[in-house]
Amino acid sequence: MEMGYLLFGILLMFLATYLPRALPLALLNKRITSPFLLAFFSYIPYAVLTALTIPAIFTATQSVPGAAVGFAAALFLSLRGKPMITVALGGAAAVWLVEGLLLSIL
Repeated sequence: MEMGYLLFGILLMFLATYLPRALPLALLNKRITSPFLLAFFSYIPYAVLTALTIPAIFTATQSVPGAAVGFAAALFLSLRGKPMITVALGGAAAVWLVEGLLLSIL
């Protein structure tokens, strides 16, 4: 690869990742007071985490039914307020049980 293309690619990646972070800081000099915007920005980390996690859940297992049962178990445990380690182990155990049963039947 030619060095010019490499540097141009790095420059484009820099602009694509840095500008969306720097422009709001440069353009908004005062603190955000809108309750709507504050609520909107507070949910962004959860939305990004969900968007990154859900596809991984359904592609990391051997079967979609096993992934769905594991996801449901993890969701149930998390809504009950269980610690994250319990949620992760419970979801993994549910996948292990379902896939073990499915593989033994098939």
